[in-house]
Amino acid sequence: MINEKEMPFWKAVIPLIVMIVVMGITIIKLEQGPHVPLIVGTTVAAIVALSSGFKWKDIEESMYKGIRLALPAVVIIMLVGITIGAWIGGGIVATMIYYGLKIITPSLFLVSITIICAVVALAIGSSWSTMGTIGVAGMGIGLSMGIPAPMIAGAIISGSYFGDKMSPLSDTTNLASGLTNTDLFVHIRHMLFTTIPGLVIALIVYAILGKNFGKSGVDTADIQQTIYVLQDSFVISPYLLIIPVLVIVLVAKKVPAIPALLIGIILGFLSQVYIQGGNFSGAIEALQSGFTIKTGNTMVDELFNRGGLDSMMYTVSMTIVAMTFGGILEHTGMLKAIVNQILKVAKSSKSLVASTVVSCFATNATCSEQYISIVIPSRMYANAYKEKGLHSKNLSRALEDGGTLTSVFVPWNTCGVFILGTLGVPTLQYAPYAVLNFVIPIISIVYALTGFTITKLSKTEMRELKEEEHSSINV
Repeated sequence: MINEKEMPFWKAVIPLIVMIVVMGITIIKLEQGPHVPLIVGTTVAAIVALSSGFKWKDIEESMYKGIRLALPAVVIIMLVGITIGAWIGGGIVATMIYYGLKIITPSLFLVSITIICAVVALAIGSSWSTMGTIGVAGMGIGLSMGIPAPMIAGAIISGSYFGDKMSPLSDTTNLASGLTNTDLFVHIRHMLFTTIPGLVIALIVYAILGKNFGKSGVDTADIQQTIYVLQDSFVISPYLLIIPVLVIVLVAKKVPAIPALLIGIILGFLSQVYIQGGNFSGAIEALQSGFTIKTGNTMVDELFNRGGLDSMMYTVSMTIVAMTFGGILEHTGMLKAIVNQILKVAKSSKSLVASTVVSCFATNATCSEQYISIVIPSRMYANAYKEKGLHSKNLSRALEDGGTLTSVFVPWNTCGVFILGTLGVPTLQYAPYAVLNFVIPIISIVYALTGFTITKLSKTEMRELKEEEHSSINV
């Protein structure tokens, strides 16, 4: 157990400031990746911790704790890479794109893919699984229609995170309700006030954007050409759609994500060998280094030459580096010092809820992990909500509005790097089009400042809460 010491605020913000400055220069000016800036931030954080009396052994352990927290995400990331390789090689993605091009019109595509991803994520409770399966096919369909990749990615992200946020099967939804001792369905119902308006606004924006891609603005010959290339390059069969449907059903039935993805991988592998007519060597290569094909069609080649375990190593390495930085900040008390300073400013109930939303985003940026953005603020703000007589569902909603949704806007956050590895679109490009993800936090802050839907504890609930606290102290 790492002994957390009191950390002065001015010291706690040094690693954060250094990391942000170096990150800005590296990404914006030098156009390089975020790995090195995160390593620089980790190094500065370690130096600050040493200067505050922490032993190197404790600092090292804090880094390992951060990495251990991200290990489940790392495993999922690797399996998604393998799944993409298996499903492309097995013709599953090609089949989904083929029928998508046949059914969905360009003008309605952004709205359609948002709704489809929302329904699937709501059913299975996972934005990552939705983006790694339906999202990959959606990128192919949209690109074939001439729609820019950032717009497609933004719509996929909006739909996926709506379903994830509102699903009783979602880990973040259960985490936020559990940590705040809020009934799961009370928590979900309270989120409707911010999430439904957010979805409506997103769909309106996508409907307006979609008008630019009506029949008059899209060369249907390109779509037909893509369909012909898919038919020539893959065996297209509606039976192949059973595989993604099966994976979705398994997860909806509460089968853990890892075995469900493994079943999808095995079926994709067998499809490449026995349906697409490939050999075992090529199918294994697709799992390891990704599927390769040369059709002569630039768009198809760029879309299908991808996937595999190797394609996710950039994402895995960034996740590990980011979590070393976040681990030191959390377990040496630096993050606590920063949040405590915020609590001094947030004196009213209105400012407390708004501060929670902002703090969750700040935690996403500093600790690089969506789960930490829920866990740490829930610890820091729980007593403050009780003292101000606010119902715990206000805190649980703020955690999701500010934590779950904003993780996609941080390039070095596990969610940001996953989306880059899965959909192939950088954070800064898709961010303006992930409408639901930035609209809901704004709505949440507006509600907080106006007091709309902010529920206070009744006298009876306050009395029961004090009795529970009293009994727990006596025990």
